[in-house]
Amino acid sequence: MSLPDRSALSRREYVRALVATGGATALSACLELSDSENEDEDQVPAGVDDPSSLPERQHAWDGSLPADGDENVRPAAHHVLVALSLNDGVENGGGIDPDVRETVENALQTLERAYERSNDGLLFTMGYTPSYFDRLEEPLPESVDLPEPEPLREGETPALDEFDALLHLASDRPEVVLEAEEGLFGERESVNGVEPEAELSGVFDREDDRRRTGFVGDGLPAERTDIPGVPETVPGDAPFFMGFRSGFADSQASEDRVTIESGPFAGGTTQQVSSMEINLEQWFDQENHYQRVSKLFSPKHADEEAVGEVGEELGATNGLTDERIAATEDDARGRGVVGHAQKAARAREDGEPPLLRRDFNTVDGDRPGLHFLSLQREIADFVRVREAMNGTDLDVATANNGILHYLFVDRRGNYLVPPRSLRALPPADPGDDS
Repeated sequence: MSLPDRSALSRREYVRALVATGGATALSACLELSDSENEDEDQVPAGVDDPSSLPERQHAWDGSLPADGDENVRPAAHHVLVALSLNDGVENGGGIDPDVRETVENALQTLERAYERSNDGLLFTMGYTPSYFDRLEEPLPESVDLPEPEPLREGETPALDEFDALLHLASDRPEVVLEAEEGLFGERESVNGVEPEAELSGVFDREDDRRRTGFVGDGLPAERTDIPGVPETVPGDAPFFMGFRSGFADSQASEDRVTIESGPFAGGTTQQVSSMEINLEQWFDQENHYQRVSKLFSPKHADEEAVGEVGEELGATNGLTDERIAATEDDARGRGVVGHAQKAARAREDGEPPLLRRDFNTVDGDRPGLHFLSLQREIADFVRVREAMNGTDLDVATANNGILHYLFVDRRGNYLVPPRSLRALPPADPGDDS
């Protein structure tokens, strides 16, 4: 794949384009850019000598990420989702050789020795699809809810992730996610000065056409107006394409809430990824700010001007009080519009949200979109939230039913993200070491 035209892009646009391109050539260009700007003086922090000292939960990222002024966790800026399929012969009759598992674990531990577990270094998880566990010819324990992905809305026809595993790489540094990916597959002699102990290329094939990338950060979406479908009207300091902040602390599940509590995979979680295209031109060119607030949050948010230009007035909460959630049906009937967040909040349990969102913007395929990545204890939690968001029980026109009218799901996948001790090709029954 050819590299983007550096002369036509700002530095931030260029490095995001390099992450999306991927590969050794893109990494070299990214490193050359850093060297030319003397960024080599700002060293990537090294990892740990003993990876076993790291948290057992792969998904325990929040303590390693900074917070904004409202104590909302700030996600890493650059993300890569690497789709992986087992090589022929790795799995034989439902069994995986322990030496192969050791190879995978050694490769992942290389990353932990090379990079600090933070947004300034590298955060990553390894998750496995239902298709992977089907290979093993043993059922998962009842404590794990991992059904096959499926359409969740009438008329929705997403492609489904049926490869074996998904590696999620995240960092504020674009060169880190690129170097980590290439290092895992034998394309680097060292990663951040650490020689790889093993590589994944003898175990997995990368599904390059399923590789997904993206970004989060104030002002980043507005810099993508060179992409078809991204209008000039995207707010200049919005962190997400639809123009508003997300990931409010009080509207996110805690890592404890999404962690599997019992059984052999205790300490793990489930992950789902819905990749979707956004009709931003219609969202910004046909709707005014009041309408966008009404459809994304609630009509009451718009009436009270509670959100601000990009959500800065909301602080650590999306402002969905019990009263505003209870008013959802009345707003549908009486006002003819309901908010996306308002509908989804109906799926809370004992007032607590069930999902921990780690989604990010994308321009994969040269179109604006979102990779909606969520963690939850059970996939059923995500399905329940999605059904509440669909709002099929509400008497409201589709065009005013939250943001459904503007989002189109292209692909969906469900994953088990095991605890660290089981992240390397886990058996379906960890009590059986076959």
